[in-house]
Amino acid sequence: DDVFLTVGANHAIEVVITALARPGANILLPRPGYPLYEARADFSNLEVHHFDLLPEKGWEVDLDAVTALADDRTVAIAIINPGNPCGNVFRYEHLQKVAETARKLGILVIADEVYGHLSFGSNPFVPMGVFGSIAPVLTLGTISKRWIVPGWRLGWIAITDPNDILRKSGVVKSIQSYLCITADPPTLIQGAVPQILEKTAECFFSKTVNLLREAADKCYDGINEIPCITCPNKPEGSMSAMVKLNLALLEGIDDDMDFSFKLGKRNP
Repeated sequence: DDVFLTVGANHAIEVVITALARPGANILLPRPGYPLYEARADFSNLEVHHFDLLPEKGWEVDLDAVTALADDRTVAIAIINPGNPCGNVFRYEHLQKVAETARKLGILVIADEVYGHLSFGSNPFVPMGVFGSIAPVLTLGTISKRWIVPGWRLGWIAITDPNDILRKSGVVKSIQSYLCITADPPTLIQGAVPQILEKTAECFFSKTVNLLREAADKCYDGINEIPCITCPNKPEGSMSAMVKLNLALLEGIDDDMDFSFKLGKRNP
């Protein structure tokens, strides 16, 4: 009753955003963040308030900004851990503060853990559900990243809410109702899930994490050899890194968007 299967994590985002949307409501989203959240919120007429992730603090959530942005129409805060696109992994203490802030504001936490357990730095991965007794948590996950099967299209929404806040408020019913009118994951893949979860050898996960660590090291070192680009923080998880441009060293570049478009044209 606390886990709902979805057609990948993108479908999980769609379901959760749709279930939370109501006239006048708003949601707190991270910046930088995964753009599908904002696209789905816009489509559902759910107003978006952005809070910054702080590079000088390892891309931690600016909790003061979260408190300032929230109002009585705020329904949720979304966090991505391990981070996409920042490559960070939140500390246990910081996640606890996020939960405490959510409780103070009377909102739920959407924990995007698509890259869950893919951490290779000093901070171990901590599931947000650990703090479900502080504030209700909707965890979004998928088999695509950790098991490296993106085409299988199987994800989930897991509810951690021992105080039953989400059932009493109707959020769980809204999720169930929306899932009744959308597609299900492939039956064949659903049947394989128990074997996938129970019988994948630990060496498989270790190999993946080691490969990601090696790739992150090479990426970080290579970026820092380029005069006009720096990486504020060495990636500690997921499969991406966030970089900063020094526009003063770039000719004919207006901003980061201009740089990205021109880079794409040069490297089709």
